[in-house]
Amino acid sequence: MTSQPFDPVQYKASQKQDWSNVAAGWKKWWQTMERSARPASERLVELAEIRPSYQVLDVATGIGEPAVTAARKVGPTGKVVATDQAPLMLAIARERAAELGLANLEFREVDAEALDFPEQSFDAVLCRWGLMFLPDLTGALKRMHRLLKPGGQLAAAVWGPPATVPFISVAMNTVRQQLQAPLPSPDMPSPFSLADVTVLEQALKEAGFTGVRSEPLTLTFEWASAENYTNFQQDIAAPIIAMLANESAERRATVWQAVTGAARQYAGSDGRVRMAGEAICVVAQR
Repeated sequence: MTSQPFDPVQYKASQKQDWSNVAAGWKKWWQTMERSARPASERLVELAEIRPSYQVLDVATGIGEPAVTAARKVGPTGKVVATDQAPLMLAIARERAAELGLANLEFREVDAEALDFPEQSFDAVLCRWGLMFLPDLTGALKRMHRLLKPGGQLAAAVWGPPATVPFISVAMNTVRQQLQAPLPSPDMPSPFSLADVTVLEQALKEAGFTGVRSEPLTLTFEWASAENYTNFQQDIAAPIIAMLANESAERRATVWQAVTGAARQYAGSDGRVRMAGEAICVVAQR
């Protein structure tokens, strides 16, 4: 059984609302998330060869990464412009930047498929775990290509196959099984849409990029307990929260109990839950 045909306009409107709905959760959990995700931000900045004084664009920044990492790298003579379509996520990113005293970091509410900056404005473009959610991936990449200066580089991270990213797939698969939810439409963007990295590599080439290459990066995410993992997912997992939106409170409680049970298999002798998250980092040049 499959779902209704994919409607990109409706999908993007839902995404904007869904991610704004979990902004408070991301604010609550950002330290837990970034403690594990920091190596991905640092690697993207390395792959893009970002240097002091660079002009950098961070697409789909969420609550501000890898924009913050890049802003520290470019220094006071450089600038980072970070975009996202969810205004409440950007509000948290602005708070973080202000707390860190980063005056070289600017945030704008812009759809990743409608980047409207002048051509050749940036030395580098970054995108951490955002490309998978774009209905028109090649079109968006073409825009990013035009925004880069000649020789500029795009560095992006996407998620590997579900089995290598249990910190996402354990909760998502459990919820889907509990709800007996239909399979998503094949062209529906999801966290794993680009798990086959050849799809992204081909899209980059079609968009005009050269020197396309990719590499794996395994991260480890950690929570105090299986219950803590479930609380994390309840607060930040926009796709799952959307799946449960029409369920009764009792049914949601049952589903989340099942998620906790599934997470326990990853608990160590100390009770802490540790799960892998394999990212795929891709770099390409204009």
